[in-house]
Amino acid sequence: MNERCGPGPWEPDDGPWDHDQGGTGPGARDSRSDGRDGGTPGDGTRASPGPAQPPRIPTPRAAPEDGDRWPYPTQPSAPAPDTMRPQQAQEPHAQKPPPQEPPSADPRAEAPAPSGPRSHKVLTSLLGAWALSACSAEETLEVEAHLTECAACAEEAVRLRDAVGLLHPEENLDLDPMLRSRVLEGCLGRRPARIPVPDWAAPYDAEAARLDALLRDMGEAEWRAPVSLRWFEGRGAARRDTTVAGVIGHLMTVDGLVAASLGLADPLPGGEEGSPTARTEAYWAAEPAVAAGEPGPAAELRTAWRDQGHSLLRTVSFAGRGAAGLDVSYGRFTLPLRDSFLDRAFECWVHAGDIADAVDYPYDPPSSAHLNRMIDLAARLLPGALAQRRRAGLASPARGPVLVGAPGRTLHLEIEGSGGGDWYIALDSPAALGTPAESVAHVALDGVEFCRLAAGHIAPEEAAAGQDGDREAIRDVLFAAASLSRL
Repeated sequence: MNERCGPGPWEPDDGPWDHDQGGTGPGARDSRSDGRDGGTPGDGTRASPGPAQPPRIPTPRAAPEDGDRWPYPTQPSAPAPDTMRPQQAQEPHAQKPPPQEPPSADPRAEAPAPSGPRSHKVLTSLLGAWALSACSAEETLEVEAHLTECAACAEEAVRLRDAVGLLHPEENLDLDPMLRSRVLEGCLGRRPARIPVPDWAAPYDAEAARLDALLRDMGEAEWRAPVSLRWFEGRGAARRDTTVAGVIGHLMTVDGLVAASLGLADPLPGGEEGSPTARTEAYWAAEPAVAAGEPGPAAELRTAWRDQGHSLLRTVSFAGRGAAGLDVSYGRFTLPLRDSFLDRAFECWVHAGDIADAVDYPYDPPSSAHLNRMIDLAARLLPGALAQRRRAGLASPARGPVLVGAPGRTLHLEIEGSGGGDWYIALDSPAALGTPAESVAHVALDGVEFCRLAAGHIAPEEAAAGQDGDREAIRDVLFAAASLSRL
């Protein structure tokens, strides 16, 4: 169609246009040409627009959504020339900048997926991350499958895993035995208890709590584990075989002596009085199922022992200062209540160690402050134990009569390590005054070693003691320390 019927949608009708009505050769004007190829008006081309003419409207472009051009490439290529006119006729102001690619919601969405299994080199480089458990699930599966086929990588993996173990040393999962004391101390520092536990009862409170924690972690079979109780009698060692449950029954019956002095119920059927050994044997005979460590009775036994300990602490807390001087009878001897609580704390620790040895469990000694008090009690009991052995003909005689409160021969007992200190033991009479000036011998012992000696767990001849001075006095004191032990 060469006849123009009117202005087209993209051809303004106010410009000087010439039309060749019949030219179809080279000089003829294409309806899509803008005539800017250097021609002149009248030769079938469009004349150059004058200054007063508006710029030509650019040709329409297809929407990206209408074709396969969405999304745009990251680096768009140069725009294609306008198909409505020759390349050389495009005007700079008529070009539109290419649209920018919208950001992707997930950068990993367009990442190419790995194809095929990883190579040996790649899997070898992942061994370090695999040893640290830092690989993804897919990488872990591929590495472990590769280790079953490659001996060299398997050896390297073992070395790396061992190295990782050195970076993370094993830690003891058991709670610090002093954790309870520190927590209570912190709480009481912020808000003091209305009825505080007496200071002399604190060691028993701590040791009973530690033993209870040990019992809580034991299974039914461990209650029947065999335990050998050892002590020293006369000139040699004695022992009694029982179970873990039997040990707790022994502790509960001896604690019953303290309970009786405070007016509390006696756990021993019949309420028999007598020495700790006699009471223990009577309890084991009356409760064979408990002594054997049967599951049901053993659980009830632990509850009864723990409730008894709570009752003792609660009672002395409400009793006031006057309760510390009450006498507790142990058959052959008596102790003030405050010393009796120290004695029960010492027994808790010693027998907890026996139980821990039976079930293969580590158990630490008491804190330094509590251990020092236990050693002090044993040192104060040594002159009386030495006099008792002398009356039985088991120790050398005294060197002469000593008046009450007068100075006499002494032995310097030096305790080293945790809970250590210096004590001067009267050798000739319990009523004598022990002074450094009258010292005739010197014995040095570790604190835990001395307590093991006082518990009858090591023989006096085997005690690792530094000795200096009167050998006879040293021997008598070491044997007297061992004789403090009992069932």
